Amino acid sequence: MEAKTKDLWVFIETNSEGAPKNVGLELLGAGRALAEAQGGKLVAVVIAGDTAPGAEAAGKYGADEVITVEGPEYKQYTTDAYTDAMVYLAEKYAPSSVLVGATNLGRDMAPRITARIGTGLTADCTGLSIDEESGNIRWTRPAFGGNLMAEILCPNTRPQFGTVRPGVFKKAEPTNKKAKIIKEDFHVAPEKIRTKLIDVIKEVGEVVDLEGADIIVSGGRGVGGPEGFDTIKLLADELGGVVGSSRAAVDAGWIAHSHQVGQTGKTVAPKIYIACGISGAIQHLAGMSGSDCIIAINKDPDANIFTVADYGIVGDLFQVIPEFVNEIKKSKA
Repeated sequence: MEAKTKDLWVFIETNSEGAPKNVGLELLGAGRALAEAQGGKLVAVVIAGDTAPGAEAAGKYGADEVITVEGPEYKQYTTDAYTDAMVYLAEKYAPSSVLVGATNLGRDMAPRITARIGTGLTADCTGLSIDEESGNIRWTRPAFGGNLMAEILCPNTRPQFGTVRPGVFKKAEPTNKKAKIIKEDFHVAPEKIRTKLIDVIKEVGEVVDLEGADIIVSGGRGVGGPEGFDTIKLLADELGGVVGSSRAAVDAGWIAHSHQVGQTGKTVAPKIYIACGISGAIQHLAGMSGSDCIIAINKDPDANIFTVADYGIVGDLFQVIPEFVNEIKKSKA
């Protein structure tokens, strides 16, 4: 499919009430620079039972235009309805590029769309930029089990299509801007939707909001065991932060997967990230290198984590963290 415009689209994922999820708003901030570099508009796409909340938010967070598709069949996500709607829009408007959040929804929908319209898909991206020579988007993602970062170009087919992990980019500051709304009347017949939502069962468990946290204190293999995370939690609680972990700690069974930061966990960008006993494998760095300030505590002065840290402390975390906590308590007093 050839592009008819130089526009860049951002799919705005919403909940069942139509409220936008953070990942789409984050991608509007990242998409602005890409759209300008391509010489096109930044266009948000909202598909929902009620598109008004998503369309309004998209305008406030930078979209020039918002294309909406609304109907009862879109209140809850189904693969068939959303894919059909997106394929219809892509074939009608033929944008140059499309960004989708690498959520459960995005990972299900994006490959189906790209297969239908005959273009490629770069999945689970952790970086976006423009290749100056070709003008194509340079998609950056972990490859070979996270042991290296691959940069991928899509020079031959359009639209350039990629899914981007939540938390990689930060939302822009909202404004009072109102985007132009383009309403598309596209409906999917009930018989074409092969799945039906019967019930929603909420699993009772620990809720860990790593992606929304301003401060994260993470532990790795250096904590020595599950009891070591008691010390990590002590510092996190004192700072008003949350507890994260490396994959090694999760694989060892010391802490739940919901705490994991990295390629196979959550991608985070807090104001402060404190890595305790974490060596700094590339898989972990891919998930936290966007943090504003990185503090590393490790006994090994040659640990790779120090290459990305803004501040490094060479020492035993079980001696350093209690001193941290004491100083914080003194400053609060």
